[in-house]
Amino acid sequence: MSVCEAVERGELAPYATMQNRGAVLVALGLMAFLVLTVGNRFGWDRGLLVIVGGLLGASLYHASFGFTSAWRIFVFERRGAGVQAQLVMLALAVTLFFPLLAYGEIFGLSVRGFVAPVGWGVAFGALIFGIGMQLGGGCASGTLFTVGGGNTRMVLTLTAFVTGSLLATFHLPWWNQQPNLGAISLVHQMGWIAALVLHLAVFAILFAIVGRLSTRETRTLTGSGTSRHWLRGPWPLLWGAVALALLNASTLLLAGRPWGITGAFSIWGGHAVHAVGVDLSGFPFWADHDFSQSLLSDVTTTMNLAIILGAMASAGLAGKFQPGWRVSWRGVMTAILGGLLMGYGARVAFGCNIGAFFSGVASSSLHGWLWLVCGFSGSIFGTYVRKWLGDGPYAKSSATSKPLSR
Repeated sequence: MSVCEAVERGELAPYATMQNRGAVLVALGLMAFLVLTVGNRFGWDRGLLVIVGGLLGASLYHASFGFTSAWRIFVFERRGAGVQAQLVMLALAVTLFFPLLAYGEIFGLSVRGFVAPVGWGVAFGALIFGIGMQLGGGCASGTLFTVGGGNTRMVLTLTAFVTGSLLATFHLPWWNQQPNLGAISLVHQMGWIAALVLHLAVFAILFAIVGRLSTRETRTLTGSGTSRHWLRGPWPLLWGAVALALLNASTLLLAGRPWGITGAFSIWGGHAVHAVGVDLSGFPFWADHDFSQSLLSDVTTTMNLAIILGAMASAGLAGKFQPGWRVSWRGVMTAILGGLLMGYGARVAFGCNIGAFFSGVASSSLHGWLWLVCGFSGSIFGTYVRKWLGDGPYAKSSATSKPLSR
């Protein structure tokens, strides 16, 4: 009997069990191979970063820690636990980051934050990224962990994400010439103690405001009434917030810079078109890029792959790895459009919700706060656009849309 026949007869359980066990074995096997390969070729600190990436994937999956859904349901459903979890994550991150960044070195390794110019590129890029994350159904981190978790629609989003990121590299010289205030680090401007006090005060105020505005909460920071297990999940949001902050700090200590995601997408796209014979040397962004180097030489690439594998293993352990191709035509359209907008936006805004917002704010960069304002605004608009297109959680036609395939 085929899997499809088992679905029709309601006898999927044995197949689902095998599928989940297979997902765990494949993910852990590939993770071990990646750790050994990267560690042997590029140093064991790089191998440890692969493990950090896997733990990031597991944390994102088990805590269902998404920026896209958290922002959407806070505005449209008055449920703010997800946003409050992000504020807790940021508060812990700045507490860990600011002293290290002020000192500039730890265990002999130079550390630096993600500090970028505050200008029109960040504002525009974050705005269209926010629109794209709602259309695509996930942010940068959300796209990776849902792909690993078996969401096949998000494979389309990821492919378009890479494409949009590549397209943006052709326009970067123009964006870099637009007016900006320069790179502003509040740690360097104010001193790390004053900057830390200011940030913690802002986070506390925002936490209280979000709590005040939340009227329909069904999930709290510490749980939702469901069973929880550190290996199988689900995790409370608080666990995810703490884990992501600690793992970002671990990335800073091992790589000398914070966690980022989308920088690798440009490289993936560039190597893909180079492999089919397209010459990119005429574009400034690619002029000095060595296409003979393995993609595994890029730290962000190996961590992204590890995030996918970590989420895949977690989905299998949770018994939820059951990929399928039931995607409506509207879903295909919004996934591709959303991915393109996110890819382009992240490239011109010096990062995504992780590299520009999370790691940018943790680095005391003012551009991270500008990214938040514009990205959040774009997210609200993007939710309305997706609803208007007849797709997504608020679209009446989404439940009855004709599937692309089963």
